[in-house]
Amino acid sequence: MHSALELLHVAHHNNAMSSSTEDATPPHARVRRQLVLLSLLAWWIAVGVWHSVKPMPPGTNVATEAAAVPAEDVQFLYDLTYADAHGRPLREHSIFDEVARIIDGAQRFIVADFFLVNDLMGATSQTHRPLSREIAEALIARKKARPELAVLFITDPINEIYGGMSAPFLDAMRRAGIDVVLTDLTVLRDSNFVYSPLWRTFVQWWSNSKSGGLLPNPFTTEPAPVTLRSWLALLNFKANHRKLIVADRADSSLVALVTSANPHDASSAHSNVAVRFIGPLAEQIVRSEISIARFSGWQGTFPVRTMQADSSPRDHDAPQVQFLTEGAIREHPLEQIRACGPGDAVDIAVFYLSDRAIIEALLDAAARETTVRLILDPNRDAFGRRKDGVPNRPIANELVTRSNGKIQVRWYRTHGEQFHTKLVLIRRGDRLHASLGSANLTRRNLANYNLEANIAVTTSVDTPLAGEMLGYFERLWNSDGPPGTEFTASFETFKDDRRGRYWRYRLMEATGLSTF
Repeated sequence: MHSALELLHVAHHNNAMSSSTEDATPPHARVRRQLVLLSLLAWWIAVGVWHSVKPMPPGTNVATEAAAVPAEDVQFLYDLTYADAHGRPLREHSIFDEVARIIDGAQRFIVADFFLVNDLMGATSQTHRPLSREIAEALIARKKARPELAVLFITDPINEIYGGMSAPFLDAMRRAGIDVVLTDLTVLRDSNFVYSPLWRTFVQWWSNSKSGGLLPNPFTTEPAPVTLRSWLALLNFKANHRKLIVADRADSSLVALVTSANPHDASSAHSNVAVRFIGPLAEQIVRSEISIARFSGWQGTFPVRTMQADSSPRDHDAPQVQFLTEGAIREHPLEQIRACGPGDAVDIAVFYLSDRAIIEALLDAAARETTVRLILDPNRDAFGRRKDGVPNRPIANELVTRSNGKIQVRWYRTHGEQFHTKLVLIRRGDRLHASLGSANLTRRNLANYNLEANIAVTTSVDTPLAGEMLGYFERLWNSDGPPGTEFTASFETFKDDRRGRYWRYRLMEATGLSTF
């Protein structure tokens, strides 16, 4: 007891001395210190606000006019990975086979933009296909076969770990005479407004070294250390997330494919979707991509001529096709969902769902007696590493609970891979409004932060194209596969009603401090 009183006495003495010292600080010094702190806070807020609302660069936030495309010139494609009754993997993959055919048929030019093109495997050792090598070798082979062919390949700097590592497939394409452009992400808006002001002010000026560093590589367990600069750039959470290819053909028409799939070895088993179409609309994709290459420093020329749109009368059953990017992608489903009523239906199959505007629109539609069904990835697999289900599991619980069960959710049964699909199908009356491509239904993907690309299609529900899209969803929803196959599982299988996890998702979505 005596010792405790002595300690209290000493503490009181020290506090008194501290207070006395503070009181001794000249008033003008305290004012200067407060002004410095306020200035730093004002700088942080100003930089964060400006770079989250600044004008979008050319070629972004695009919404083209709807173009009528003959039904035979629009094709829905998908990759599916699932397991049989014994747990053995089964695959139905077609997307990159079609990409290879587009490359092999190119005559004068190819424009490709893919987020991931590398053979880094994360923590997994299994791969379905060496897709990065396949696409690089296909482009190189076509360039060698036709030396006059102009090839522009745009990608994200993540493939070089933001300057901290060589990318062998990109280097091989450069040596073959292909123009490889790493997207300049600094001109894009910042979704991570807490961290990005610090990065822009203190870090983005640093040089990097491809000879490696001292820190572990986040994309492989192999001994390939990277620099602190690479990690700091990664934490900025921004990307050119587009996935598409456009080329001309022997008949001088243009063919385009827009997809959710990456030519990435560790992603090769993922389930994905794509749309391939032929027509003048593909020229608008090329012009958007050239704008991205330009603001990323590319100064080359490209043999693209203006094509005449089809002026023939529109066939009611002919699909109406639009090219949508970035923020324009969000407006398409929102407009359609908000117009839904009794008897209409919204079917969504997606890797990530977290955007608050989409969520509230779905809840309102369900309240108006619109059928709403969701197939979600359980967010548990990430290249050999386990995830905790955020954001999809807390979101699914919110939607089911707040709608009193009117919104139905099923989970895609993954087996180490991801259900990487991004597909929205909205049936209103006799029309189907579909949107698919690179964009998840998240703030980062839909609010003019990442670069994204989708195709929107409107057609009669009676057309073969609509039947293929709707049939794809029904097949997964009803687990209509070989005997013993279960594509999807019930909501209860991955139900998660923990409030702490829900509010963590809300904080991550609002601040941008997340990978989704």
